Amino acid sequence: MSWDVAIERARSSIMPKTYDALARYGYLQDLRREVRKAKEEVVKNLDFYIEELRKSVERIGGRFYLAGDGREAADAAAKIVGRGKVVVMGKNNVANETGLHRRLEEEGNEVWETDLGAFLVQLSGEEGSHIIAPAIHLTRERAAEFLKEKLGIEAPPDPVAIAQRVREFLREKFMKADVGITGANALAADTGAVVLVENEANIRITSAFPPVHIVYDGVEKIVPTLIHALYVANVQAAYAGLYPPTYINVSAGPSSTADIEMHRVSPAQGPKEYHVVLVDNGRRAAARDPALWEALLCIRCGRCHLHCPVYRALGRDFGKPPYTGPMGVMWTAVTRGVEEAGPHALKCVHAGNCKEVCPMEIDIPQIIQEVKRRYLKAHQPS
Repeated sequence: MSWDVAIERARSSIMPKTYDALARYGYLQDLRREVRKAKEEVVKNLDFYIEELRKSVERIGGRFYLAGDGREAADAAAKIVGRGKVVVMGKNNVANETGLHRRLEEEGNEVWETDLGAFLVQLSGEEGSHIIAPAIHLTRERAAEFLKEKLGIEAPPDPVAIAQRVREFLREKFMKADVGITGANALAADTGAVVLVENEANIRITSAFPPVHIVYDGVEKIVPTLIHALYVANVQAAYAGLYPPTYINVSAGPSSTADIEMHRVSPAQGPKEYHVVLVDNGRRAAARDPALWEALLCIRCGRCHLHCPVYRALGRDFGKPPYTGPMGVMWTAVTRGVEEAGPHALKCVHAGNCKEVCPMEIDIPQIIQEVKRRYLKAHQPS
């Protein structure tokens, strides 16, 4: 079965749901405008908000780390995890960006992706192809084949059956896990809280069952307040076509209880450790760049992918996984530089659909055009 079949199945499933949610819940337009304003405020004052988040995380009993590049970030997380542990991970594009999964396995840890799509990509040994649906390139037939080949699990080529078999397999891993690692839809500078939106409940379990919870994501996920963070979760879910989301999770420090004389003690039933590893890896430089700064407003809804004719034709070959599609060209430039992003920018036909459907109204075509211009200038004959 081809990429064409997989992408058209996905488009016909998710796109009508997005338009229905936007038509049904008019307040989402107000929320997305508030999110844009909040994220602009942070990007323009990024170092200030990083410091505010640090103070808030430490105030609620967490530990804060700021990593300059991907290697430093992965090393910081590996040091927290240690060796010989069972690690469960929520879907995390920054983990893919920085090679975290591989780094943890180098230390002798057993590491499992728990998002269904990311789990199937892990089994396949391939790279993800979409910012929120990494297995969008896999048909149900191929997914069933990977389960049988890699784990000996029999399942018919049916999404319901595949999801059930994976659920059964991962339940055991959740119960054994020593460390849970999640990303962040948003990080609230005022409280140190992480907000995560999902439908599978794998993130909820990953962040609550293991004794250690590590939040691992980029500095651009910071917003001023917890209210803004909740706005981000709602807008991201709606524009991804899954609204209302089944779960919105808020984690703010280690678990605790105050049931005896209102005296707060930690831990309770959840994690006893809460770590926030923030990754720069080109983001602070991009915040100062007159063209690239706007890329930091992206909320990772993935809507631009499905409206892009180039992505529909090329899939993950447009951009560099995990950052594919129109937003992926921008983010390849942010995290890997113009030299790597340039060849992908040259593939853009500037249809403009990505800008039209972006909830943050990012001028993606203009940013891609600038990446293209810089790349061509660098390769002009002297």
